[in-house]
Amino acid sequence: MEQFLTFGIVGLSTAAIYAVIGSGLVLTYVTTGVFNFAHGAAGMLAAFCYWQFTVGWGWPVPVALALVLLVLAPAFGLAVERVLMRPVQRLGEAERLVMTVALLSGAIAAARWIWDPNVPRPLSVFFADKKPFHIGPATLTWHQALTMAVAVGVAAGLWFLLNRTRTGAEMRATVDDRALVRLTGADPIRASRVAWILGTQLAAVGGILIAPTVALDASQLSLLIVSAYTAAVFGRLRSLPLTFAGAVVVGCLESYLTGYLPQNPYLPGLRLAAPALLLFLALLLFRHPGLRHRDRRLVQVPAPSLRGTLVFAASTVAFGIVLATVLDESQLATYGPIFSLGIVALSYVPLAGYAGQISLCQLSMAGIGAVTYGHLGAHGELWALAAAIAVSGAAGALIAVPALRFSGVYLALGTAAFTVILDRWIFTLPSFDLFGARISLFDQGSVDMNGPDLLGLRLDSAAELTVVAAVCLGLASLAIAWLRRSGFGRRLIALRDSEAAYATLGGNLLLTKVAVFALSAGIAGLGGALYGMQQRSITADQFNLVAGLPIFLVAVIGGLGAVGNGLFAGTAFLGPNVLIGVASWTQNIVTVLPALAGMGLGHSPEGIVARFRRDWEPLGHDLIALPALLGALALGWVLRLTDAINGWTFLAGSLVTALALRSWAAARRAPKTEPDVPVEWWGIRRPWRPQDGEVLVRATAGR
Repeated sequence: MEQFLTFGIVGLSTAAIYAVIGSGLVLTYVTTGVFNFAHGAAGMLAAFCYWQFTVGWGWPVPVALALVLLVLAPAFGLAVERVLMRPVQRLGEAERLVMTVALLSGAIAAARWIWDPNVPRPLSVFFADKKPFHIGPATLTWHQALTMAVAVGVAAGLWFLLNRTRTGAEMRATVDDRALVRLTGADPIRASRVAWILGTQLAAVGGILIAPTVALDASQLSLLIVSAYTAAVFGRLRSLPLTFAGAVVVGCLESYLTGYLPQNPYLPGLRLAAPALLLFLALLLFRHPGLRHRDRRLVQVPAPSLRGTLVFAASTVAFGIVLATVLDESQLATYGPIFSLGIVALSYVPLAGYAGQISLCQLSMAGIGAVTYGHLGAHGELWALAAAIAVSGAAGALIAVPALRFSGVYLALGTAAFTVILDRWIFTLPSFDLFGARISLFDQGSVDMNGPDLLGLRLDSAAELTVVAAVCLGLASLAIAWLRRSGFGRRLIALRDSEAAYATLGGNLLLTKVAVFALSAGIAGLGGALYGMQQRSITADQFNLVAGLPIFLVAVIGGLGAVGNGLFAGTAFLGPNVLIGVASWTQNIVTVLPALAGMGLGHSPEGIVARFRRDWEPLGHDLIALPALLGALALGWVLRLTDAINGWTFLAGSLVTALALRSWAAARRAPKTEPDVPVEWWGIRRPWRPQDGEVLVRATAGR
């Protein structure tokens, strides 16, 4: 009984922290209609700043707490509301969600940049010098008591704010109808600002309270928010009492699993994955209210032309051949995955771009494909590549069945929870037998990968695998373009526009969602298998949630409806590594770039690929500039192959030539317009026209 009470107290103290963080999450959502995926990252940054002030610089604890909670946290929340969220408030729910995902990824990258993740940073609990006191047979530390008291104070304060103050009423009314709130004399911008400030302060309080009990790690602290997500889902994203109840369930579940989970090599990961598993079950079992601000401002997805797609696919293969021939083995290890990771990014196009289903688990699907090929294709069996696609597709279909109950934010939460379950539990399992078959995943280590055997020719060098990946990306792009032009593609667009209307008109939601999830997961599995071949060896950490966020962001930045998004995303994700080759100190800057680009989504919601296509279209139709560009590129390639020039000269020359010819082609295509000449100079600076007299007469009569 003593052990049961002890674990119960530990669980309640952890639950208090989850309740504080979850209440801030609910407050932000109820007031602004934005589900903040970066809420945990705000707490993580606060914990690191608190460590820096107290341990790193030796400041007094009260001063450090006041600076973090009363200055830095409100400033961070205010900056997020003003700079990031207000510009995308006019856009749809998906764009606002992507903005918070970008903020999460950027915060983790920034924390790793500022604080070296290889240096341990322990934090002492509050009142560590005071002796704990006893409640019956159980022991309660002062830190645990403080945590519970803070949670009770937060609950009372939020209830009073939302129900007994004008500011609280203004905050609750803002999300329902911003225009009506303005008519009453209230300020919805001020309400949103207050919500972001308070929500960030609550996240900071939770981060500081939990940091002494866990490792001060950017990813781990940021993903503790999964437990707060679960508590918020218990509260239906609107009820603070139910959020606190959900936090108690999560905290006690974690604590009792720690104390009573049997010693078994298959179960340690279950305790780590328990909050995500509980989140997934809560999403399945609870009825969810209609999402606030479900204003669907959808970007058009035009059907790509057959000729343009063929040219693009051929260009992709040509690009792969050029890279394979001008880069050495070490350089191909860095830039060769442009095409394999591009295939993973391309898997977002049918799922999110066509069908409107937001998924955060595509890199996990790639991991399933990679590990499947690694075990089945140990000797280069080509059929193992098809098996990898099939197994990944089956996993995607498995997600689609429960995902029928999810939409919008709930779907993103469900797929994120599924990814965390894979990361923390499934991928960490040792080999096991299932129905007489031996199942092996990562075997708590790494899996060696080999290239495929094609018609007796073993493709195993970095150059050969780069060309294979480029060919696969070109073919996958053709398939996605064909899908958009097919009847099934049109049904996916209809599903994106309105699920209710799609079902009303006879569409089968279950079959359509299962098909598109399976298709996109199969594409991701193909990309994962090719990526594993190029890496030679893979581990589970390469396919976790944090690793997948930048790929998701660059795919969104490119434009989820664009067939060329795969090549763009792969290039945008790995291309900046060129900066690291020039100056190694830019490595941290490169890791932050995807998040920074994602934060700029509000300025180009249709994606960069569409803008890129418009900017370069004059060059593609110019009968002089285009052949000149192709000839210049071919000449540069030959000079590079003969070592007449180095790779940097070839790259710089190609870019300068392409930009110059594009500008020239655009100028040739621009309509010829005469400058606006003042009326008193007609007949002098330009010829006199017969209609000019009539214009002057009418202008004079009008006076």
